[in-house]
Amino acid sequence: MAEEKKDNLVTVNIDGVDVQVPKGTNMIEAAAKVGKEVPHYCYHPKLSIAGNCRMCLVELGMPGRDRATGEPMLNEDGSPKIMWMPGPAIGCGTNAAPGMHIKTNSEKVKEAREGVTEFLLVNHPLDCPICDQAGECRLQEFSASHGRGQGRFTEEKNVKPKRTRLGPRVTLDDERCILCSRCIRFSQEIANDDVLGFTDRGSYSTLTCFPGKELANNYSLNTVDICPVGALTSTDFRFKMRVWFLKETNSIDFETSAGCNTKVSSREGKIYRITPRRNDAVNDTWMPDSGRELYKKVESEDRLQSSLIDGTEVSAQNAVVAASELLNGGNVAIVGSGKATVEEQFALKGIADAIDHKGVYLVARYGEGDGILITEDRNPNVRGALLTGLIDALPEEQLTDLGQKIDSGEVKTVLTTKEDLIAAGLTEAQLSKVSVVYIGAHANPTTAKAKVVIAGLTQFEKSGTLVNVQFRIQKFNKAIPGPKGAIDDLLALSTIQANLSGEEAPSSIGSIWKSIAAEGSVFEGLSFASLSDEGQLLDGSKFSELPFKEGKSLKYDPQTEAVATTE
Repeated sequence: MAEEKKDNLVTVNIDGVDVQVPKGTNMIEAAAKVGKEVPHYCYHPKLSIAGNCRMCLVELGMPGRDRATGEPMLNEDGSPKIMWMPGPAIGCGTNAAPGMHIKTNSEKVKEAREGVTEFLLVNHPLDCPICDQAGECRLQEFSASHGRGQGRFTEEKNVKPKRTRLGPRVTLDDERCILCSRCIRFSQEIANDDVLGFTDRGSYSTLTCFPGKELANNYSLNTVDICPVGALTSTDFRFKMRVWFLKETNSIDFETSAGCNTKVSSREGKIYRITPRRNDAVNDTWMPDSGRELYKKVESEDRLQSSLIDGTEVSAQNAVVAASELLNGGNVAIVGSGKATVEEQFALKGIADAIDHKGVYLVARYGEGDGILITEDRNPNVRGALLTGLIDALPEEQLTDLGQKIDSGEVKTVLTTKEDLIAAGLTEAQLSKVSVVYIGAHANPTTAKAKVVIAGLTQFEKSGTLVNVQFRIQKFNKAIPGPKGAIDDLLALSTIQANLSGEEAPSSIGSIWKSIAAEGSVFEGLSFASLSDEGQLLDGSKFSELPFKEGKSLKYDPQTEAVATTE
């Protein structure tokens, strides 16, 4: 395998430096391997090649051959003689070939880039100070590094429409569009929603939606992410915050088991936006629009600001003590959550091991997948619950078995983490028969019936790990602090575990991983600190025969080590 990979490499020369790259690598990517940036607008590594911005022009040469004999032409020192093309070539559309030479910073290349930049700015408004893209604009950056420094255009600029609504979440400022076509290709090739196109010609070309259509698919905001200028903007984020003030934190999209990598942008404890983070093994550079809305739950009206005992506000510490006493009384059932982290699920298993429980349950959330990044399993971490041993079978959507145990009197106390038991199938009458301990961040019908409510944190206020549909474990980091009256769910669970077992339980991410990664565990050798941003695949083969929803099962692929649903 290694030899095949080595044989697949070709050597190209970039500004006098030889570099080995896989066959088919374009010159933008090849130059990046030696630290050379070839400026570009229309090129995107996950989209087809358009070659219409012409900003990535490079000088191109190939070893010459004698026309008469076909023999290689050599210089006096015996090196191959390079025959340079008379005009520059586009780097995005030029793929690596043996012996290829390119120049990325010659005088001819510099002059070509200055010309392209000048043409792009002919009708472009010079409004960088008020542009929402300022600080993230490739045109702004490349104009400074590859422009002439002064304009020669004296005529009036061609004025185009501003604040055009393309869809419910995307607003277009057509004056700033440089016709790179990234948004068009994304809609066609990734979102499978061919809705965008150009109308008119020349400097009057305008981006628009096809008649009777709008940019409304669940991936529309990815066009904003990949727009290299300030043309496409997020209607929700427009003019709310300058990007250079924002702190970016690596996170994960919690809405499904796809595990899309994200960046949370915040300032002074307030989140302003969520954008995708590149991970070629999981989500490429995309994410669903629906996942970008999750941060709004941090400040939602139903947010729990403090813990409660019988409806009375108490400290989180007192609530944890009361919860421990209830759970120590026997006849306890535990309802875990596929929205909990691996660390929280491991601590919950510790609680289950410390008591003579009457069952451990997990609430399933199933929906129709879209074939892109919305999976059928809408819980982000069911596979984490399987690997930690919290559950040994895939969950059902309704807690029918638990309801029967409550009605029979077998269960007197229920510990639930993040789950609304009424939404999961239990009735108010059944909850009235038991003492409920609830740990979570938001109020719901269950908290209204609960004996003890422990106010927890949202995903943005803590760190942890999740195991996605591939059985890939990935970590996310704390972006903002939680409310004053809330407690980290992991600390609450670990303290309850310690109270029940009489032994000291780890309560921090680092300390609990020493137990999670014990010898013989599927997590052996891992730690939170050692996990890379790309995550790591775990062995999910033992779960390949588990039943899934409506006659489906899990199928394990030993080559990719991924487990997916199949008929």
